[in-house]
Amino acid sequence: MANSAQARKRARQNVKQRDQNTSLRSQLRTAIKHVRKAVGTTDKTIAQAAFKASIGTIDSIADKGIIHKNKAARHKSRLSAAIKAMA
Repeated sequence: MANSAQARKRARQNVKQRDQNTSLRSQLRTAIKHVRKAVGTTDKTIAQAAFKASIGTIDSIADKGIIHKNKAARHKSRLSAAIKAMA
């Protein structure tokens, strides 16, 4: 248990930040799932629209440090490749 006022405050801040990070990470996973689902519909225009909508979410979460920028780039690359592979 935290003994000093500073440590108690830090513990409170950590709880709030963990909740915020969890929420953002969930938004990221949801955005990726929307694109994967759109790719599954075999309608390329819907998939491209979902991809464009998810790019901003992925980039903003990477900018906040929730995920690494390379991981964000990897997600975007794989989603883009999945869309390009659609016939």
